[in-house]
Amino acid sequence: MPYINANQKHPPFSTLLDIKAQKCGLRHTVFSVTGNEYTGEWQDNQKHGKGTQVWKKSGAIYDGDWKFGKRDGYGTYSVLVPETKEYARKYCGGWKNGKKHGYGMYFFNNSAVYEGEWSEGLRSGWGRMYYENEDIYEGEWLKDKNHGQGIIQLANGSWYEGSWKDGKKNGNGKFYYPDKGQLYEGFWVDGVAKCGTLLDFGRDEAPTPTKYPIPKIQLVDMQMVLREAQSTYLDQF
Repeated sequence: MPYINANQKHPPFSTLLDIKAQKCGLRHTVFSVTGNEYTGEWQDNQKHGKGTQVWKKSGAIYDGDWKFGKRDGYGTYSVLVPETKEYARKYCGGWKNGKKHGYGMYFFNNSAVYEGEWSEGLRSGWGRMYYENEDIYEGEWLKDKNHGQGIIQLANGSWYEGSWKDGKKNGNGKFYYPDKGQLYEGFWVDGVAKCGTLLDFGRDEAPTPTKYPIPKIQLVDMQMVLREAQSTYLDQF
């Protein structure tokens, strides 16, 4: 701050300009040198409270909560569609320190949608993903990948329920084949079934069942055999 002479009755003009430039409270639209514009509340010369930011270059808009200059709280982020000249909502939900955080819904360009939890801008926690090919995954996520327990319902009626790691089936899980009326239950590694059991499941209602039913397993200790088979891959987890 400029030095103020004690003998002066009024502060220098430069000091008055500096004081007036400090933004605090509700303001009309403020333009930056890049052409971006912000309309809303300020505190200590930073965006703080409710406000709307428009980015000139991308045409994107954020409308929601701010905290000390960053998106924080609840808000909606939309982008301008060049073909229609209209805005399309991309994300609505929680924010923290400028990134998607908490619960929110994100709309992808290819009509896919994710609704669930976020952490530092990535899908993390519980969430449901609707894919463009009509597959649906519901379960746990970590850093934008299926990770933990979850179930995926495929568009053809098949489904998998079980463990995931880094976006792939890993660990114990079940996979249902509706066309054959069969259920596989076993152990998976990087999306590939390694060992398990295959049973008839809804075979009478299946459109193309196998010619003969699967015979019952006659092993004395089936679980021991499966555990021994799984031991080859358990060291990877």
